[in-house]
Amino acid sequence: MTEDLKREYWHLFQTFFRIGIFGFGGGPSMIPLVFREVVEKYHWLDDHEFSDILAVGNTLPGPIITKMSGYIGYRVAGVTGSLVALTAVILPAIIAMILLLTTLSAYKDEPWVNGLAAGVVPIVAVMMGRLTWDFFIKSKQTLGLAAALPFVAFGGVTLVWLKIHPAFVIGILLISALLRREPKQSQASGQNSAS
Repeated sequence: MTEDLKREYWHLFQTFFRIGIFGFGGGPSMIPLVFREVVEKYHWLDDHEFSDILAVGNTLPGPIITKMSGYIGYRVAGVTGSLVALTAVILPAIIAMILLLTTLSAYKDEPWVNGLAAGVVPIVAVMMGRLTWDFFIKSKQTLGLAAALPFVAFGGVTLVWLKIHPAFVIGILLISALLRREPKQSQASGQNSAS
């Protein structure tokens, strides 16, 4: 094993271990951390590749962070890199569950525990908002399906946070799409008058 490969394994492990530790709240809170480490710090992927992986990860079943870490690890260092990244990202959760679950069950009815859980939601919303803004700024030239994904994710987090039923939003979007649609005749007459 070469020194470069050992270094890549170490970078993968510490990157995804750090994401596993600080990504409290699951996949949505980990995605901005993954973006910062993988795209901005180590440059293992560019913005478009990250958007594609995020889109594919959302369509497949299971936790998104394990799919993303496995794929990124594979891209960086092959099958072993995939195993290193997967192990690193789930290891903090395993350790935390073993150490904290018994303690948490003893204090589950305390107000500070409920306040801690409620405090995570705005933090995740801000992180998703920041990621959405970054994607919007960087994807002005190629607005497409991949560029729309962060907006959808941020909208979903906002809906959950504000407790708005998704059917209400879908109805508003459908009505606005129907109202913005112009009949074909008016478009044709507009072209004729321009010429």
